[in-house]
Amino acid sequence: MASPRLETYCCPNRDAATQLVMNFQPEVFCGVCIGSASVSLLLTILQLLPKKGQSPRKMPKASSSSTILLLISICDILGGLGMIFRSSVWLGFPGFIANISVVNRTDVWPSAFCVGSAMWIQLLYSAGFWWLFCYAVDSYLVVRRSAGLSTIVLYHMMTWGLGVMLCVEGIALLYYPSLSSCENGLEHAIPHYITTYAPLLLVLVVNPILFRRTVSAVASLLKGRQGIYTENERRLGTEIQIRFFKIMLVFIICWSSNIINESLLFYLEMQPDINEIPLKNIRSAALITWIIMGVLNPMQGFLFTLAFYGWTGWRVDLKWRKREIPWESMSSSTVGENAYPSPVNYQSNIHDSKKISTTDSQQTDEAISMLSEAQMMEDDQLLMQCYVAKYFSVR
Repeated sequence: MASPRLETYCCPNRDAATQLVMNFQPEVFCGVCIGSASVSLLLTILQLLPKKGQSPRKMPKASSSSTILLLISICDILGGLGMIFRSSVWLGFPGFIANISVVNRTDVWPSAFCVGSAMWIQLLYSAGFWWLFCYAVDSYLVVRRSAGLSTIVLYHMMTWGLGVMLCVEGIALLYYPSLSSCENGLEHAIPHYITTYAPLLLVLVVNPILFRRTVSAVASLLKGRQGIYTENERRLGTEIQIRFFKIMLVFIICWSSNIINESLLFYLEMQPDINEIPLKNIRSAALITWIIMGVLNPMQGFLFTLAFYGWTGWRVDLKWRKREIPWESMSSSTVGENAYPSPVNYQSNIHDSKKISTTDSQQTDEAISMLSEAQMMEDDQLLMQCYVAKYFSVR
């Protein structure tokens, strides 16, 4: 699981609340983390692999949406690998991990492993949070026709730049001036917790607002100039709204236990003695949510692929072909089946039927790459419907 308690455990003089959860059935907890992360890792990879029975087709250039969703899955996969490695070492070499609690020691490898593995897990999941935020921003901007593949470089800079900066800053403040003196007061720990939970809270608070505004913008986009909003457009908007709801539901399920657990542990830290009898229920709740975190945090990767793509099936096609992540097929009422011409042919047909202005050429090229399935459609409203459906991969 991903928790700032992983880094605070690397301090030999760790606080009593961290000691409480990290020493609670460590073998069981590590086994739970390995099991959950392994299942999520295998199912996530299974979801992303090409499947048998899918007719080979030429796909247009990947949209910004498909790129961002793939990067979110990659962050979850790498974060899950970090959990498996860290928990395996804890189970396989208990004596090696026990050296972390020794204040005066010459062997730096236990602390280096503790800090390095914790930072790896924290950085990857934080990057996943930032990419999820970028997905919400990109969805809104693309519907407003203000973004596209050209903005993906900016998303990379923001995601990895902010992720690394916050992670390094939090770790530096926590371990200042050295590992042996960290956790000597909340002035070391609080900045670390803030930098850890800032992207999580950002997604939890801002993404629903952006998703709601995107749904409203989709409705306006589909009405178009004629102001017509048919049953097809209404259904398309509803399916996009359901997609956003599933994404936020998965996020809340996987990470709400972290917020609850951290609140309980902070409350225990404020008490003079966390072992007092009146605090028994709070200690029990903290330990229960600790185990829940070990189950739900690694499962985010697989659950997100279900929210993004739906269940893609078991029949894996190991014969490699160049393709993007499998998109869900679009509705037959919107686009004809098996209509996957190349972007070049579509562009030539559009050029024959419509004159594209120079000022809008860049936006039109972006739309063409995602509207290749609508080669024979000349109605503006159908084009907008196809545009939105292709970007959000709505069935």
